[in-house]
Amino acid sequence: MSDSAKKAAVLLATGAEEMESVTIIDILRRGGVETRVVTPEPDRKIRCSRHVVLLADSLWDEDWLNNADLLVVPGGLVGTRALQAEPRVIAALQRAAAGGRYVAAICAGPAVLATAGLLAGRRATCYPGLQGELSGADYQADQPVVNDGGVITSRGPGTAIAFALELVRTLCGTAVAESVAGELLLKI
Repeated sequence: MSDSAKKAAVLLATGAEEMESVTIIDILRRGGVETRVVTPEPDRKIRCSRHVVLLADSLWDEDWLNNADLLVVPGGLVGTRALQAEPRVIAALQRAAAGGRYVAAICAGPAVLATAGLLAGRRATCYPGLQGELSGADYQADQPVVNDGGVITSRGPGTAIAFALELVRTLCGTAVAESVAGELLLKI
């Protein structure tokens, strides 16, 4: 990757939703985004919600998180709760947003953004039934992906590809997102 490549950090904890996690990581990398999976846990092996084991690229990495253009929180209720309870995750998301960088979450993940105070007054979506955790957000029930000024949210596993392509579009432009979608035999 070149020094000018966009950078993303995907935050994973035990109980993350593997379909969302892998889709996000894969599509970001296809789009040329230098993507690192980071965990606040003491082990790089992350057992996901359906017992698939993913290997994080690194344990907690403040330098990477402080320089990433995008921080992403996949869903999975157990993983989401672990990330919500981790002060380093909340602080990293707050620093990213305050620095004008992008933050994104899917499924139960937007609750982590809400815990960080990043959804109040913004349009957002999440997994149906969790909208009460969006703390002052304008909940968009029927939108698969919502991009509101640098805060990007999505609903769940079925919207993971659209969400990941929106992340690529946001970071790299429409032409790159369309190229990646074309390789996947999708139209956007």
